[in-house]
Amino acid sequence: MINAHTDELDKFDRIAHRWWDTEGEFKPLHRINPLRVKWIERHIEIKGKKILDVGCGGGILSESLAQRGAKALGIDLSVKALDTARLHLLESGQTADYRRISVEELAQEMPGEFDAIVCMEMLEHVPDPESAVSACAKLLRPGGHFFASTINRNLKARLFAIAGAEYLLGILPAGTHDFSRFIRPSELIRMARKFRLEPDDLTGLVYNPLTWACSLSRDTSVNYLLHARQQEISDSPEAAVALTSLARGLHPLANGYGRNPGLLQAGVPTSAPP
Repeated sequence: MINAHTDELDKFDRIAHRWWDTEGEFKPLHRINPLRVKWIERHIEIKGKKILDVGCGGGILSESLAQRGAKALGIDLSVKALDTARLHLLESGQTADYRRISVEELAQEMPGEFDAIVCMEMLEHVPDPESAVSACAKLLRPGGHFFASTINRNLKARLFAIAGAEYLLGILPAGTHDFSRFIRPSELIRMARKFRLEPDDLTGLVYNPLTWACSLSRDTSVNYLLHARQQEISDSPEAAVALTSLARGLHPLANGYGRNPGLLQAGVPTSAPP
């Protein structure tokens, strides 16, 4: 069974021709895209990396990665979105590959082949996000990077992402999101760790719908981004210490705040157990 809601695919198919309209339904994605790329660049040098964009839609992020020298592959289940992505390559002159395939199917075909995987604004749209995270883990080489963004599940997120953005301000089409599918940071972290993806950065993304300004933040109450790394299997004491430090947000790879505040907010322990 394909890990997708048919109503979600139909919904995005209907507006697929608008993916590259910077003032249309996807304006918020165009606005936050430079910020997403900048955040990814905090963790990896994009040039030369083999990067998979899961749920690539019309290719907004895939093209940005390709522009910076990545060997980018975008996958999606929307035929019309992929047609739009390929067509835009003719206009932009960028080089990226696109395939209509689920991430679970690709994991069977290309395990351990990617340096990094980006899974942005996608997990809250599928029936089984854990299945998608598991497939991403299989696709990464040891030490590979997993990047995800999604929406927290709480009252504030419901008010901002649905009531405000979809119905009050009309920034997004009504029905874009289903509150029950939103994912708390602690839930996403548990999914990641289950498949040996160790988080070291949980960062909020704040978006002002009135000014269209956006910025990275310590506030993960609505939109947030998670970075984790695929861990090699090792029984050494040194490896155990490193993994524990990463999980607690104490490792130097944390996002520059020392003890990663996003991980703290998500309930990740930061002191050694007794």
